Amino acid sequence: MNFLKKHSFRFAVLHSAVTLFLGCESNFKEVQKSNFSEFVPSGEAEKINLKYTDSGRITAVLVSPKMMEYANVTFPFTDFPKGIDVTLYDKNNKRTIILADFATSYKSTNIIDLKGNVKITSQDGQILETDQLYFDQKNEWFFTEKSFKFTDPKGTSNGQGIDFSKDFKVINSQKIAGEIESDQ
Repeated sequence: MNFLKKHSFRFAVLHSAVTLFLGCESNFKEVQKSNFSEFVPSGEAEKINLKYTDSGRITAVLVSPKMMEYANVTFPFTDFPKGIDVTLYDKNNKRTIILADFATSYKSTNIIDLKGNVKITSQDGQILETDQLYFDQKNEWFFTEKSFKFTDPKGTSNGQGIDFSKDFKVINSQKIAGEIESDQ
């Protein structure tokens, strides 16, 4: 009789634990569902052609097949999932053209992340090609740690890691190889 009481008690405890565990698992899944927020854009646009001006002068033209705005997230950003074609104009109206397969613009840092077949061409014939490049809009400065190819009228060089001003007047490279004609 003592044996039956002992095992009945263990069975009751085991039964309660299993019921509690299964009940908690079901509630846990419901809690997960209620805390899940879908990551959707707050705005979308197709076939965009934006012109940026400063004191009535066009400073940039951005063309893209698609733009997706994520303004309602903790770290707001804008995606250009089908690529961009940007033309920057300096104060003398010289153009710099930027092409990329994909771009993300981060609002809080003013950094643009350009990815996939990134190509920058200046009006003076300088061309930079790489897989990924960042643009600091505030300082008008490009930079990457990726491999790159730089071509100008003096020659072509390859390297890894470069940063430069949007007009190519200041260029700093880390590892470089190639033949470039020198003025000296």
